[in-house]
Order: sequence, then structure tokens, then C-alpha cells
Amino acid sequence: QVELAESGGGLVPAGGSLRLSCKVSGPAFTSYTLAWFRQIPGKEREFVASNRRRGENTYYADSVKGRFTMSRDSDENALYLQMNSLKPEDTADYYCAANRRLILSTMGLPRMYNYWGRGTQVTVSS
Repeated sequence: QVELAESGGGLVPAGGSLRLSCKVSGPAFTSYTLAWFRQIPGKEREFVASNRRRGENTYYADSVKGRFTMSRDSDENALYLQMNSLKPEDTADYYCAANRRLILSTMGLPRMYNYWGRGTQVTVSS
């Protein structure tokens, strides 16, 4: 069983930074595809970033490319999302997700992930 727990959300002014963390417990952390998604209440969950394995490419949504950086730490079994130059439109609940190794074309699809954290709220004020 894989369990995920996010932390690090909060209120930040536009242009500021936040670093989200996701603690991953369970087997085979190094072989799992890990991802960040975000969701505004009443809207569909939106892909933010994903990575299949440390050392492989990380993929980002166009809306966050150049501002957000996803990293994974195998020693800590943790996933991170460094968010810089935040905008009010980045306001959402952020979720980390995991599943066994996915093919590249499916990594941005929420339905492909079996394991989810409960989310952490990020609010960017204008």
C-alpha cells in the first residue's frame, strides 16, 4: 500500500515562492511514476508535473514551465514542488499522486494514478 501526504501550502503574495513536499510511504518508491496535480473547486484536476524515475526527464504543464521545479529524493522518499514567481491563477489545492511506472503519453492523466494524497491548499494573493 502506498500512502502520500502533502505539506507546505499556504498564502503567498503574487511573485512569491512556496515549496510543497509530499512524503511517500510504501514499496518501490524509485520505480513509481510521481506527479503533482492541482484543482480549483468545481473544476477538473489539472496536470502540473510528473517524473517516471529519478534521472529521467520531468514534464511540466505549459502554464508552470520555467516557474515550477519538481524533484524527488529517494533517500527521504519524498517528492517536492518548488514554485516560484507565483501568480493568482496558481491558486488551487495541490495533490501529489503515484502509480507504477506509466508510459509517457499517460503521465498527465489523473485517471492513471491509483494513489493520491489529501492535498494542500495554495493561495496566491494579487
